[in-house]
Amino acid sequence: MRSAAGKEPPPTSEPTGVIVPAKSARREHVPLGILYMVAATFVFAVSSAVSKWLVASYSIGEVLFTRTAIALLTCALFIIPQTGLAVFRTQRLRHHVLRSVSQGCSQTFLLIAFSLMPLAGAIAINFSSPLFATLISALVLKEAVGLARWLALLVGFCGVLIVANPDAGTFQIGALFALANAVLYGSVTVGVRGMTATESAETLILYQLALLTAFFALLLPLGWAWPTPVDTALIVFNGVSNAVGQYWWTRALHLAPASAVAPFFYLSLVWASMLGFVFWGDVPTISLVIGSAVVVASGLFLLWRESNARQTKLAATE
Repeated sequence: MRSAAGKEPPPTSEPTGVIVPAKSARREHVPLGILYMVAATFVFAVSSAVSKWLVASYSIGEVLFTRTAIALLTCALFIIPQTGLAVFRTQRLRHHVLRSVSQGCSQTFLLIAFSLMPLAGAIAINFSSPLFATLISALVLKEAVGLARWLALLVGFCGVLIVANPDAGTFQIGALFALANAVLYGSVTVGVRGMTATESAETLILYQLALLTAFFALLLPLGWAWPTPVDTALIVFNGVSNAVGQYWWTRALHLAPASAVAPFFYLSLVWASMLGFVFWGDVPTISLVIGSAVVVASGLFLLWRESNARQTKLAATE
């Protein structure tokens, strides 16, 4: 879950902006929040690398189902003893279902992209999801988007095209799946933007994992192979690391403002590049480096604009 003890980030795991815990009275600890976010990015990158490794031998449905089911069990073991079954009380079941269907398709597309292209390239394109979230907000929710944000969207999409490299004879079909994941991930961000007002982080996490597990179970008839002992260990590690990464990501957002910790989420690209080189011999290309820099810069600009707008609004109400 390219997010993962909630969000989005998604990660797979779903993370930037997908699940932002509801605000509560708490003492901020920015350095510790940054440390949690950096640790979460590394765990997410490792989980993505393990998923890419497993999908070479097992069906996409099996990898997604086992990863999510183990993450669900891991989170449930920690959350339910503290909250009881009351954690599943919700007045927004329909929203949880719609979000999980969209996120399930998103994670499926991302894993397909992992199987077809270098790990770092797929993750770089995935980082364009905040751009699509802004675009969808403007088109669907009719949110005001100024000229500067439209320019950031255009520049960010140009960065995606640079990463995909469509004109150099090296375009990979995996880039289309990575782009489809980014669009859906952006729609998930928009769809749950208002859910944190009524849903706790624990409720969001468990509904996300429970519904995704059911969604991915539908893919199992398309292919299942009993894993070897070594691959079983990798599958368990994949699920547990996904849950741990999600928890650390959520803790980061509890301990510090999103504007302070979200930029560090882009470290996932650094870890992914290193893992891709070590395990698959993927050498970052010039187009990947330049395109990634453009996408990251666009995302950081949008984050900065949103943070400034929020602070201005708060100052006006005081």
